[in-house]
Amino acid sequence: MKKAEVVFIPLPVPSHIVSTLEFANLLINRENRLRITILLMKLPHSSETDVYTKSLPITDSLNIINLPECSLPPNTAPPSAMNALIEAQKPNVKQAVANLTAERGETGVLAAFVVDMFCTNMIDVAKEFSVPTLVFFTSGAASLGLNIHLHTLRERDIVDVNRLQELTELEIPSFENSVPLYSFPDFVVSKKWEAFFMDYYVRGLKKADGIIVNSFEELESYAVHSFASHPDLASLTTIYPVGPILTLESISVDSNDIIKWLDDQPLSSVVFICFGTRGSFDEDQVNEIAHAIEKSEARFVWSLRKPQPKGDMAMPSDYSISDLVKLLPEGFLDRTKEIGRVVGWAPQTQILAHPATGGFVSHCGWNSILESVYFGVPIATWPLFAEQQTNAFQLVRELKMAVEIALDYKVELMGGPNYLLTADKIEKGIRNVLDIDGEFRKKVKEMSEKSRKTMLEGGSSYTYLGRLIDYIVNQI
Repeated sequence: MKKAEVVFIPLPVPSHIVSTLEFANLLINRENRLRITILLMKLPHSSETDVYTKSLPITDSLNIINLPECSLPPNTAPPSAMNALIEAQKPNVKQAVANLTAERGETGVLAAFVVDMFCTNMIDVAKEFSVPTLVFFTSGAASLGLNIHLHTLRERDIVDVNRLQELTELEIPSFENSVPLYSFPDFVVSKKWEAFFMDYYVRGLKKADGIIVNSFEELESYAVHSFASHPDLASLTTIYPVGPILTLESISVDSNDIIKWLDDQPLSSVVFICFGTRGSFDEDQVNEIAHAIEKSEARFVWSLRKPQPKGDMAMPSDYSISDLVKLLPEGFLDRTKEIGRVVGWAPQTQILAHPATGGFVSHCGWNSILESVYFGVPIATWPLFAEQQTNAFQLVRELKMAVEIALDYKVELMGGPNYLLTADKIEKGIRNVLDIDGEFRKKVKEMSEKSRKTMLEGGSSYTYLGRLIDYIVNQI
């Protein structure tokens, strides 16, 4: 039996790699006519992707090739750095795919590329091999619709960056309600990111033969249907909402202490405070969070990370105990030792899955939203950057499945936040998200059940995945 060879190219950052690996496994477990090769790029001078792939079992159906590392011109700014990296890797990808097709011979036929939403430059390489390209979009369908619609408006000269900044809100086809300007991602409204948004990011999405979305129809029914009903979206591309694609096993780390502590806490009593792999705050904001926790008197697990120096793109790191004592309000750790834990990196899925966890103060990264829905834990929204403000607006205003701490809080890439969020607002959010009678909690529990059923036979994501597999296999 000839196999349909599919080449995956993820963005070399942890959250995107993890989602890509999960999706690749989902495909090969469903369809034995597929064979997947993941071409893994490395960020210059970074080894953080290794932990996600070195323990992965390599089989006949799934293989990983580490591409040679490329150096970038010095002082490349973030908007153009990723573009430069992808361009530099094109010859390596071309060579790897040529070698792959030569090795497979008669046993397989190259059927498609699946590229990350930020790696659409690789569509050029797929065209050289005369195969279609599918984009793997790691955020939601509503966010995808917003990006595409704004790009179209700007292509037609209906709005530009300056005009956008004069507006307070805008109607977007993938949202039921008008979306306030403060909920737009920075790269949509910022002059600095205009070339990235117009010429690289969304233009690449529009060139794809289909877009795989890590979401599911029951969660984003209005947004998913807009891609069939709104002329600007329906004429553009086919979307395949095949989520939730989740990593339910945490990366191995000694987390027994936290889990054992959670075992001793009452049902749904603990608030988990965590801001993803890149989330961190300066001392003033940390102190506001600490005061809010104490005033709320809630049980808590707080993942507190140390910011990198301004201008440094590296990930936040963990504080030492002595640093924590200096950073937090005097006596905080002693006063709260019975009701909470301050930790560094946290095993998020294990904590959200624990029955003691009753609420989640989150940056509203899409993976975190999908995990919170899957485990039925409501979110208190505190977005930081990228499309997180859009996600927070969607959760609170559109889906009414979350409580608001903030919707308009923003951190500039390699810069600071737009304001200090006060302890009283944070405290109110903590109290609200732990409210066991909140209507939002009922909605999250209902959506949790739907998220578990959608991947089963007959579910919407199961059906969309079947259509996607048929499309790929029909290429041979």
